[in-house]
Amino acid sequence: MNIAGQRISADMPPYIIAELSANHNGKLETALQIIEEAKKAGADAVKLQTYTADTITLNCDSEEFQIRGGLWDGKTLYQLYQEAHMPWEWHKPLFEYAHQLGITIFSSPFDRTAVDLLEDLNAPAYKIASFEAVDLPLIKYVASTGKPMIISTGMADAEEIQEAIEAARDGGCKELAILHCVSGYPAPAEDYNLRTIPDMLKRFGLVTGLSDHTLDNTTAIASVVMGASIIEKHFTLDRNGGGPDDSFSLEPVELAALCRDSKTAWQALGKVDYGRKSSEQGNVKFRRSLYFVKDMKAGEVITEDCIRSVRPGFGLLPKYLEQMVGCRVNCNIEKNTPVTRDLITL
Repeated sequence: MNIAGQRISADMPPYIIAELSANHNGKLETALQIIEEAKKAGADAVKLQTYTADTITLNCDSEEFQIRGGLWDGKTLYQLYQEAHMPWEWHKPLFEYAHQLGITIFSSPFDRTAVDLLEDLNAPAYKIASFEAVDLPLIKYVASTGKPMIISTGMADAEEIQEAIEAARDGGCKELAILHCVSGYPAPAEDYNLRTIPDMLKRFGLVTGLSDHTLDNTTAIASVVMGASIIEKHFTLDRNGGGPDDSFSLEPVELAALCRDSKTAWQALGKVDYGRKSSEQGNVKFRRSLYFVKDMKAGEVITEDCIRSVRPGFGLLPKYLEQMVGCRVNCNIEKNTPVTRDLITL
């Protein structure tokens, strides 16, 4: 997969997406600063969400539109999205600022009008949010742009994930990735079942990553070991900022740590290799080997108390100890001399 010229695959460091979401808290200046801090932290991309309250829900206060429990308890869906949405007139300056800083920017559209707006801005890719993974007509419309697409799979079962993939392919999407996700805000680490990631890789055959809603970086870093090539985390300037998503978002220092530590985890994976590593070369001499621990004269027989396995490693390997017992030395030898074959008559 390739987004804005950057290749994303298992043999590349994890692609880190900073999700701006609703953390602008109604201020364009905050949104701009979040993009700047994401760039400083080392993120590969920053992602927006493109909707209005009217494009994502209905202005209705009946029971099914009420939020009960959790972070947004007591609000209607319309009230939440009215507060959280990114004003559409902000998109152009945000895209321009990201381009100026040299960080990739794209968005999650929630209806066709959002896709059209983002196409006017030449968005390099699209993200389908977990709650929209069942909106197959939207997925097909996004796919028709020909841009790379990432689908988050929170709440979707294996059959629904397959349907979303087929809709993307049917719509013309050539470059597609999926993200393992738990749509809890925040989500406990024990809900993530990261062993699902290798199964997703095998089952669907796509670049696979993680959309992580836990409160720290542990789950995200662990996902790299399981095969995640993309990591998405919500990002804010201040977790105590009071916005809809602030409380489960990373702050700048934490995002920088994620960018650093996830790449370290990826580097540590390496390949299957039983050979001696470059950092070990100078330490080979400190392995155990056989040494004479007594003075010996030419022709003497080596007994068990004449040689020992000790550090350093300039003598024969300890596995030859039994073979050496009973042999004769062919010259005078001082104690603390390494046992080597040229000193022995076999």
